[in-house]
Amino acid sequence: MTIRKLYEILNENIPTALSCEWDNDGLMCCPDGNREVRRVLITLDVTQDAVNAAIERNCDLILSHHPLIFKGIKALDGETPISVKAIELITHGIAVMSFHTRLDAVCGGVNDVLANALGLCEVTPFGEEAIGRIGTLPAETTAEEFAKNVKNALNAPVVLLSDAGKPVHRVAVLGGNGGDDVAVARAAGADTYVSGELKYHSLTDAPEEGMNLISAGHFHTEFPVCQALKKMLCELDPAIETELYDNYKIKTI
Repeated sequence: MTIRKLYEILNENIPTALSCEWDNDGLMCCPDGNREVRRVLITLDVTQDAVNAAIERNCDLILSHHPLIFKGIKALDGETPISVKAIELITHGIAVMSFHTRLDAVCGGVNDVLANALGLCEVTPFGEEAIGRIGTLPAETTAEEFAKNVKNALNAPVVLLSDAGKPVHRVAVLGGNGGDDVAVARAAGADTYVSGELKYHSLTDAPEEGMNLISAGHFHTEFPVCQALKKMLCELDPAIETELYDNYKIKTI
């Protein structure tokens, strides 16, 4: 399967119509659209380490969640980190496909994977752009116990809990930066909201607002979708070799 053909198929499975208007993703780098896809590196972020790994492993493609190029590049002069990566990718003939907010919103994407990892049932979309998910736990638990379960399920080094004293039953999730959707989650009927990043004042106000908040890390709430992307590629073409690349470098000290 060629780069162009694979992107065409992935576009059908993860349609651009689901992307937020402000987003920029898709086929970010394509030195040769007719190159056969034999080996793919799947990662959350196209960091320099990920590019180096793709070169070392003779990959044809990097498949990521966060876009390689989010804002415009003014010059490929090797003077900025993005231009350095772009030059190296083009030099080695490696393509990059990024699926961002449409992967958040699509059925089976970031937030369905997150909801499943946390054991939610009867999951449905919430929010104006239907990116978040809301569901129920099979049995009520305390906020502290649920926060521990979130930490373990996502293999997160730490989670932040703002305990409003409510039992956890109806849970909203939004991977990554969900700081602007606290009120939306509350309006959807959630007693607990889990996201990657939440604002300080939201966390401090949570007990007064009456909803438990859990901030579990941007990376850790989104990285599980990489396994779903791996599964998707294997089903599309079992001959394609795939490797998950965990490029989380932030330390808890």
